[in-house]
Amino acid sequence: MINSFKYKYNVSTNLRKQLVTVPTVIDEASGISFMGRNVKSLIFTTDIAIVRNTNADAILAVYPFTPDPAIMQAIHVASDKPVFSGVGGGLTNGKRSADMGLFAESWGSLGVIVNAPTSAETIKLINEVVDIPIILTVVNTNIDFAEKFAAGIDVINVSGGYQTAQIVHEIRSRYPHVPIIATGGHSDLSIKETIAAGANAITYNPPTTGSLFAKKMKEYREFGF
Repeated sequence: MINSFKYKYNVSTNLRKQLVTVPTVIDEASGISFMGRNVKSLIFTTDIAIVRNTNADAILAVYPFTPDPAIMQAIHVASDKPVFSGVGGGLTNGKRSADMGLFAESWGSLGVIVNAPTSAETIKLINEVVDIPIILTVVNTNIDFAEKFAAGIDVINVSGGYQTAQIVHEIRSRYPHVPIIATGGHSDLSIKETIAAGANAITYNPPTTGSLFAKKMKEYREFGF
């Protein structure tokens, strides 16, 4: 007999069944509690359609352009889950990054993300104006972590390609209590390795809307629509 109090029910609707789902293996991560919300999976996208149709715990909204208030606003309006917003730190830095951080907080971002080249001075400026966590993206361990933590960094986000698990392991061995987000790679095995190395939450890179649409068109052709 099934204990209905422990059974995990899945409630959906006919029009919202085709979600972009994150790998179930991510459930093995401990998660990070942001303002009381436990986050294990973050989907790496700024595509509004995917933002609106995913089962990930949160949105990782960073992109390779200058942070734009209009883009940030659009993502927050569309999202029905927490958003972590990129505020630059490299080419966009200093007061501009701090202003973007304040704008992100005003729209309800659960945290702001600064990129790898961000200076301690820019982190301090952001930390002076926001009351949400600051997340530093790192691509290797050749940085002064102590300086970054002192400036106001709360969480590390590792994006090291095939070296991600190794980088996570090195950071975890040096800083056993720092929350770590990391890219999971393209297989369950790589996700497991990254979690085993010490990552608390995993970012997932979803398929493009183009590839999803191609799959849908193939189904239509096969069924004769």
